[in-house]
Amino acid sequence: MGSIVVGGFKSSMLLAQGGGAAGGGMDSFFTSMAIPLGITLLLMYLLLMRPEQKKRKEMEKQLSAIKKNDHVITIGGIFGTIVNASPGSRMVTLRVDDGTGTKIKILRSAISQVGAVDDGDMESKPSE
Repeated sequence: MGSIVVGGFKSSMLLAQGGGAAGGGMDSFFTSMAIPLGITLLLMYLLLMRPEQKKRKEMEKQLSAIKKNDHVITIGGIFGTIVNASPGSRMVTLRVDDGTGTKIKILRSAISQVGAVDDGDMESKPSE
């Protein structure tokens, strides 16, 4: 029983010494947590936010460079060919059917992909 009291006494002595002369037990806690928190935020920025910013800038560059006869896909999944795209305009005209010459006007920001699309990628083989 004496050893239990002595063990408890040692623990309380260690706790009493931990918050001693500095008087900033909470200050040291926040200081020790600031470095891991800062590292975590930096990693989150580098791994999540920065690549997304690069992707967005690349897409904006592609959208601003759209010209007549470019093949595009809209965010709604419509395939078409650009018929009219004024450089400063928010709207573009798409030809969606070559046979009938059907055209639609869409927002430039509604384009999700610029460039030729392989038909083989879009067709799926029927499963039997």
